[in-house]
Amino acid sequence: MQRIDALVGDSLPQTEDMFGGEAGKPADGDAGKHAGAGHRARLRERLLKGGTEALADYEVLEYLLFAGMRQGDTKPVAKALLKHFGSLAGVLNADPAALKQVKGVGDTSAAALKSVAIAARRMARSEVTDKPVLGSWQSLIDYLAIDMAHLTVERVRVLYLDAKNRLIDDHHVGDGSIDEAAIHPREVIRKAMDVGASALILVHNHPSGSPEPSRADIQVTQKIAEAGRLLGVSVHDHVIVGREGHVSLRAKGLI
Repeated sequence: MQRIDALVGDSLPQTEDMFGGEAGKPADGDAGKHAGAGHRARLRERLLKGGTEALADYEVLEYLLFAGMRQGDTKPVAKALLKHFGSLAGVLNADPAALKQVKGVGDTSAAALKSVAIAARRMARSEVTDKPVLGSWQSLIDYLAIDMAHLTVERVRVLYLDAKNRLIDDHHVGDGSIDEAAIHPREVIRKAMDVGASALILVHNHPSGSPEPSRADIQVTQKIAEAGRLLGVSVHDHVIVGREGHVSLRAKGLI
């Protein structure tokens, strides 16, 4: 298996072109040394030997930024990212163009951060794929939170399930407020019939942060549930995700 230090750039050539101009200036002294080398080695040791809390959030970002900054101190950039986006999750879910607005972040650093977000989403998705969703509810919530909690636009999705409640299709309906102009009950049920789904779970996020349902959320959910009953498609739930948590309309007795 490729060593982790190769992944973060410790063994890459010291060329400015390789990193699109993001690399720091070489330090005086031995050719194999550079400023902060000792700090990087200590971070690596703590990462490999420690638990999930071995590094602070800014230190996690420092380490990820090593991929794009071959030399020099990545701490100021890491702290600037946290200040700009508010949290580690906010940084990792940020658009690459937004990341590059922070001084010191170029294409390589933005790509390194983006790759972590993609890996996290795929790991979370693997926990709900080919498994009964209702029996893996917390895994489903984790997957949805990673994917949607930090979106800046409202996004509507429908998870279509087979007779064993396994995920058939994670359908992106569209972006915008959840009302009948954005999500049509008949279209949702028609899609269920097209993919052979027996049940579905509605999902959308609230960019405001609070996951509390609006009147439109409740009304559309009830109309879809009514349409589904007529054609034998169960609406198991409507989950609303926000930075402050999630809400299940079924748990609230609204379905």
